[in-house]
Amino acid sequence: MAIAPEDCQTMEELRQGIDEIDQELVTLLAERVRFIDRASEIKAGIGLPARIGDRVEEVVGNVRRAADVQGLPPDLAEQVWRGLIEWSIAREETALGPSGEKRDDGGDH
Repeated sequence: MAIAPEDCQTMEELRQGIDEIDQELVTLLAERVRFIDRASEIKAGIGLPARIGDRVEEVVGNVRRAADVQGLPPDLAEQVWRGLIEWSIAREETALGPSGEKRDDGGDH
């Protein structure tokens, strides 16, 4: 980022900073999705389901702690991540099916 929020003097400067952060977040989310896609491939090979409750809670706990350290409200971080996790599980279930068995729909995965 070219300028810190506290150094912004105009709405244009603030908006530019926000737009830059949004681009960085999109890049990071796209990378996370690639990890999710790889997870579904590995899970298929070892018979794991898309939803692993203990892992969901571990991720949420990690995010809450990281948010607290960064001064972000942990409840906000949890809300955002639970939505992200549910989306990720749904994506994995597209490849695995709800039971964790890889679907054979005749297409390439």
